[in-house]
Amino acid sequence: MNELYNMIYKRKSIRKFDSSLSVSDEELELIKSQFEKVIPLIPEIKIKFEIVKKSETTAKYGEYALLFYSENKDDYLLNAGYVLEQMDLFMASINIGACWYGMAKPKSDFGSGLDYVIMLVFGKSKETDFRTDFSNCKRKSEAELFSGDFDKEILNLVRYAPSACNSQPWRASFDDKKIKIYRNTKVKSFIPFVKLPYYNSLDMGIFLCYLEIILNKHEYKFERTIINKNEKDSLGWIEIAEYKL
Repeated sequence: MNELYNMIYKRKSIRKFDSSLSVSDEELELIKSQFEKVIPLIPEIKIKFEIVKKSETTAKYGEYALLFYSENKDDYLLNAGYVLEQMDLFMASINIGACWYGMAKPKSDFGSGLDYVIMLVFGKSKETDFRTDFSNCKRKSEAELFSGDFDKEILNLVRYAPSACNSQPWRASFDDKKIKIYRNTKVKSFIPFVKLPYYNSLDMGIFLCYLEIILNKHEYKFERTIINKNEKDSLGWIEIAEYKL
């Protein structure tokens, strides 16, 4: 995933599209070919991508929708966020603007027996539609999100992972031998409380994708363990993953 690193600086959620621009057939084929190159977090979970016109969904913007389907297994939402964010970053690399769209649904079932999870809506964009100074993004401070002493560049970069309604549910503790990743269950958001665990579990997969791209680029070697306990600690945090450095 190293080739996606520079897109962290460029990627932006794009919701407005110029109607004079259109995704070409060649670009659609590039996107489809990328399906075979994504790296899953959990390879045992069956997944499926499908590209349809926006009109085949309830989405209100975009030209196309990239639908994501999955087996409903432990940590399937974590895997979905991890995989689909690779597609989000890839599309930025070819000036295709995209946005995670949680409130829309496909009008027909394209899953071939798999569960619908979420979609990315996308359309052709201009280079100027993307981010030029990602530090202008509204993000929580390092002190709010992370504890422990670690590489400051990595701590700064990983904060910019996208999340539902910018809820930024991740928390992490760092030292020179281990990184522990948690999901905060007490985040404030416009999303109805009953739906927040669903979307924030996707967010955690996005965060792990960002973290691993950045760690790899900075030549950190690691062994990842997914923690599947779903138990809250005294702070309302659920441990998601552990990285041994």
